[in-house]
Amino acid sequence: MAKKLYVGNLSYNTTEEGLRSLFSGFGSVASTKIIFDRDSGNSKGFGFVEMSTDEEANAAIAGTNGKELDGRQIRVNEAMEKPRRERSSNW
Repeated sequence: MAKKLYVGNLSYNTTEEGLRSLFSGFGSVASTKIIFDRDSGNSKGFGFVEMSTDEEANAAIAGTNGKELDGRQIRVNEAMEKPRRERSSNW
């Protein structure tokens, strides 16, 4: 089962291909996603990488957390499930 990793402190120049390239050294990368600001279109400085197995994800965390990517020391850990926001029906 795939495991999603949070990657923080990314350079604003980091690309999804750059993330894929770094993490593919630890196994099969199922997906990469850098989060962008809706209004400005600029990177928010974090993203997610999904590794194919728990073992690959653990190896990727151990091998990349604290490493430098595009001039920034990245933080990598297991992604937490985002709590669903309740939609308010009264505007």
